[in-house]
Amino acid sequence: MVTRVTTPGNYAAVLANLLAAQQRQQDAGNKVATQKNGDDLKDYAKSSELLTAMRTVQTRLSAFQEQSKLLADKLATQNTGIVRVADAAQAVRQIFSDAIASGRVDTLVEDVQAQLSNAVEGMNGRYGGKYLFAGGQVDTRPVSVITLSQLTAGPTIASFFLNDQFQVTAKLDEATTINTGILADDLGTAMLTAFQSFQAFQEGANGPFTGAMTDAQRTFLEGQLSVWDSVRTDVTNIAAYNGTNQKRLETVFTDLESRQNALAGMIGDITDADMAQAAAELQTAQLSVQSAAYVFQSLKDSSLLNVLR
Repeated sequence: MVTRVTTPGNYAAVLANLLAAQQRQQDAGNKVATQKNGDDLKDYAKSSELLTAMRTVQTRLSAFQEQSKLLADKLATQNTGIVRVADAAQAVRQIFSDAIASGRVDTLVEDVQAQLSNAVEGMNGRYGGKYLFAGGQVDTRPVSVITLSQLTAGPTIASFFLNDQFQVTAKLDEATTINTGILADDLGTAMLTAFQSFQAFQEGANGPFTGAMTDAQRTFLEGQLSVWDSVRTDVTNIAAYNGTNQKRLETVFTDLESRQNALAGMIGDITDADMAQAAAELQTAQLSVQSAAYVFQSLKDSSLLNVLR
């Protein structure tokens, strides 16, 4: 059997080889440039279902991580507010202790009023424009009292708290949920009650607090030291609860990062190109293109008549 030799047939064969070599060069170049074995799931046909599942998990973990970052900022801001309330309680106790030691109460009321303002600002702390300790009433200041005199004007202590009882919960991962909501009335009821007792004494028969301390005033202030110790302890316990949530969030976030890194490694084992092999394939493809182009150029300079001679 004799194989027919024609110029168009030769051109077609060489051109097909050249185009195939160029395609291999382009594929190899893309692999080197992207450092990936393919552009979409069809390039990973054998592992497409596994890749889809892993990327779904990866997306879910990323969502948990983003939520955790926001929650960490919120808890840190919340901690700042709680600590401010605790510091105000400690400061009132110190003011009373200093007054007892000096026997003078010249600025006692003004100093206590300043700490009431500090405590109220702490309880009215905000994050992202929303009140932290207001429960579900995030657009309403949870504590309305401003001055000591308001506490003895008739309204109950509870009436100064405008928060509801909704407590925020957050899902840290698939299996972990924490209660991050802290309410203003939990933080401040005992404290405002103690401030009210001070103001009632100030307005009573043994007041006001001016100049030298009387025996009745000394006895009252000495009794208040333990009250304010208790107030500060209660607020500190709430701060500890918030700190426990912060630590738990930190632990879960570290676990999420570990899982993300493990997933990235597993996905990379499938999708990431072997760069040494990819570089070798690119070099081979480039050589193939050059060879095919050389043959094509040579064919242009020849004809069937030259073959038949």
